[in-house]
Amino acid sequence: MAGPKPSKPSIIRTNVYSLTLILFLCIFSYLFGLWQHGGPTSLLPATTSTTTVVDIACSTATATATAPKTIDFTAHHVAATSSEAVMKTYPLCNISYSEYTPCQDGKRSLKFSRRRLIYRERHCPAKSELLKCRVPAPYGYRNPFAWPTSRDLVWYANVPHKELTVEKAVQNWIRYEGDRFRFPGGGTMFPNGADAYIDDIGKLINLNDGSIRTAIDTGCGVASWGAYLLSRNIITMSFAPRDTHEAQVQFALERGVPALIGVLAAERLPYPSRAFDMAHCSRCLIPWNQFGGIYLIEVDRVLRPGGYWILSGPPINWKKHARGWQRTKEDLNKEQTAIENVAKSLCWEKIKEKGDIAIWRKPINHLNCKTNQKLSQNPPFCPVQDPDKAWYTQMGTCLTRLPEVSSNRETAGGELAKWPQRLNAVPPRISKGTVKGITPEIFQQNSELWKKRLSYYKAMNNQLGQSGRYRNILDMNAHLGGFAAALIDFPVWVMNVVPAEAKINTLGVIYERGLIGTYTNW
Repeated sequence: MAGPKPSKPSIIRTNVYSLTLILFLCIFSYLFGLWQHGGPTSLLPATTSTTTVVDIACSTATATATAPKTIDFTAHHVAATSSEAVMKTYPLCNISYSEYTPCQDGKRSLKFSRRRLIYRERHCPAKSELLKCRVPAPYGYRNPFAWPTSRDLVWYANVPHKELTVEKAVQNWIRYEGDRFRFPGGGTMFPNGADAYIDDIGKLINLNDGSIRTAIDTGCGVASWGAYLLSRNIITMSFAPRDTHEAQVQFALERGVPALIGVLAAERLPYPSRAFDMAHCSRCLIPWNQFGGIYLIEVDRVLRPGGYWILSGPPINWKKHARGWQRTKEDLNKEQTAIENVAKSLCWEKIKEKGDIAIWRKPINHLNCKTNQKLSQNPPFCPVQDPDKAWYTQMGTCLTRLPEVSSNRETAGGELAKWPQRLNAVPPRISKGTVKGITPEIFQQNSELWKKRLSYYKAMNNQLGQSGRYRNILDMNAHLGGFAAALIDFPVWVMNVVPAEAKINTLGVIYERGLIGTYTNW
C-alpha cells in the first residue's frame, strides 16, 4: 500500500537545499580556479594607473645544437612561484618630458668633463633619479608619413624644433613649410643635394657592385647621407650627439632613417670590430688629428679590412675654402698634414682626393703593417684583448690587431660575399669557428626557422606586409639577425640589439650579414 505523498512545503525545501549546494560548489570551483591562476586584475587592489608592470624572475632556455623540427612559439620564461606578485604602476609624465632621453639628459651631462666631449656621452641616471612615469608624445603628434615619402617630409608637431631651419637655412638641410618640415637632401658640404654628393663619391670608389653594404656616418646632422644611400642598398648607422641641435637624431628617426644618439669622445662606439665597409665624416668637426689620433684609431677598429674612410670639409680643399672657413691656409695645411700622418701610421692608403672629398683605405691585413710598426712604433699594436668589447669600454691609442693571415693577399678574418649574397652566406666569424657554439649548420637552421616564424607573424598581423605601415623595428635580442634577415624584402629596417650581458657576442655576425645593430644593457 502506497505511503502518504510528501507535502509541497517539504519538496520546496529539498529543492532549495539542492540548488544552494550546487550554487556553492560552482562559486567555490570558480574562486579556486582564480586562486590557482593568479586571478583577474579586478580581484586585485584598485589602482589609478593605466600601466601595470609585474616583476617576475625568468630562466632562459639554453639553445641546443639541433634545431627543432617544428616551430616552438611557447613561452621560454618561467614565472617565479611567489605567492604574491610585486605590482608597480606608472602614470603619464608631464608633457615637458615628451623628448626625455634618460641617458642623454642635458642637466645631468653638465656634471661631467667638457674635455673630449665626455659630457655628451651616455650618462644614465642613478637609481634615485629614475623617472617613474611614462614618457608622452608631443602635443598634436601624428603618424609619420609612410616610407619613402617620410625621407623628405616630417610633421612639425612630431619634432617641434625650428632651430635648424634658421641656422642651416643657406645649407639646404631642412625647410619649415606650415605644418611640416621638408628635407631637400642638402648638407653643409653638399649644397646640391646628397644624391649628387654620393654620385661624386661613386666616381672615386665603387658603390654599386655590392662590396659596400654597411656604412657609418659620424656627426650625421639630419642623416641625409644615410637616407639617400638606402636607394643604393647601402645601410648606414648615422649618429650625432644631443647638443644645441638636440633634435637632429629625432629628425632622422622620424624620416625613417637608421640613427642613434652618439659621439666620439672617451669610450668606444657601441659596435664590434670590423663592422663597417665605409666610414664617413662631412664637416663633422671631429678633431681627427688631436689626442694622439685616438678618434681615427677608433674608426680603424670598427672599419672592416679593405674598408674606406671618407672625409669632406675642413681641412680638405683648404686652398679653395680657407677664406670662407675663416682660417689661415697655414693652419688648415698643418691640420691636413697631421691627419695624413695619423692615417699613414694606421697603415691606411690614401687612394683619392678630388675637390672637397678625400678617401683612404684600410689594409686587408696587417702583415706589412707589422713590419712598418717595428720601425715607427706609432701607434703600437694593442695587447691581446677582445676587439669587439665596446659597451662602456675606454678607447685606446693602440692599433686593434686584425686576425692573422698567411699571405699578403688574404683578407684578415675572411672575405665577405657581396650584397645581397652576403645576407644568407655563412659569415666568416662562424665558418672560422670564432663564435663559440655556433656552427654553419646552426646558422642555416636559424635562418630557416626565422623564415617560418615570420610567416606566422604575418598570419597573426596582416599589417606587417602592408607597404609603409611599419618602417623601423627594434629586435631587443637579435642573436644572429635571423628576424631582420627574414624581413629583408619588406620596406623596413631593423635595429639589431645584442645585450651587453649576452654570453655569446654575435653582433659581429650580424654586421657580416650586411645588417646593422648596437650593444645595450637592458
